[in-house]
Amino acid sequence: MNYIIYMKSSVIKFFRDYCREKYSVRVRKIPVAIPVTCPNINGTKGRGGCIYCFRGSKPEHIDPGTSLREQIRGEIERARKRYGRKTLFFLYFQSYTNTYLPLEKLKEYYDSVLDFPEIVGLDVGTRPDCAPDHVLDLLRSYSEMGYEVWIELGLQTANFETLKRINRKHGLSDLVDAVIRAKERELKVCVHTIIGLPGEGREDFLETAKLLSALCIDGVKIHPIYVMRNTPLARLYEEGGFRPLSIEEYTEEASLFLEYIHPETVVHRLTAEAKPPHLLAPDYCTYERKLEVIRLIEEKLKRRKSRQGARAERRGLLSVKGTGGHRGKGVEIKG
Repeated sequence: MNYIIYMKSSVIKFFRDYCREKYSVRVRKIPVAIPVTCPNINGTKGRGGCIYCFRGSKPEHIDPGTSLREQIRGEIERARKRYGRKTLFFLYFQSYTNTYLPLEKLKEYYDSVLDFPEIVGLDVGTRPDCAPDHVLDLLRSYSEMGYEVWIELGLQTANFETLKRINRKHGLSDLVDAVIRAKERELKVCVHTIIGLPGEGREDFLETAKLLSALCIDGVKIHPIYVMRNTPLARLYEEGGFRPLSIEEYTEEASLFLEYIHPETVVHRLTAEAKPPHLLAPDYCTYERKLEVIRLIEEKLKRRKSRQGARAERRGLLSVKGTGGHRGKGVEIKG
């Protein structure tokens, strides 16, 4: 069988490289879906969700009606056929708000990791205003069992006016608070960001990057804004009120964004993957063009003789001291 060839990036600290260094084998995320919603959909905070939300970012091949363990078994088998039998996994709760259930129900779902020795970690996607202490304590309990635990917080932008414009229904302070409390429990924090949101420009993108470095986050997801059919953003796009970034524009902005992200921050995502039947624009936000986008970003960094974290270090945004690394211990914020 022809397995996927591993190649390490020289300018970006990708999640795959981080895992290869730590576990010495390929590690993949298993995306799963559980029957959960979002407080910005069900009326607790708002209705309809964010202006770009399409099915809570649920992968189309995953049915939340299928038992969680059946989803996991299927994903493990598919991944091992493609990447090899030694592949290890993170259980990734991806769709909607995966901390937005009663604690006992969350524990039942999270406990699925205990049934699969191939799983080395837990990755839980949520909103920054849906990370209460009791859920963070539950996540810490898996870390104490030896699992690597990540919590992914959807920020998208540091600009509060944009957060209101895209109907996020949370503020920047929610993100800062959640990061601080997660780090107190030594959980790894990954923050989602979007480049090219309506009304934003380079100054906004880079301010978001600087904030994340100042908060000493462990990981980041970056992707361009993309337009899915039957969303409020689609209506804005079709009426001519919004234009997504071209591939040239996005890769330039993403390469600059990365220069302000600390070099030890793990990059979990660098582009978007949507299905063409539902995708209106831009046309490069597909699985088929994923590697093209990543290659262009890496090329732009290399052309400038730059790399992830180049400007963060020069500007003195963050200094790492001692043996605490970039995880919140031994970290000094410089003014």
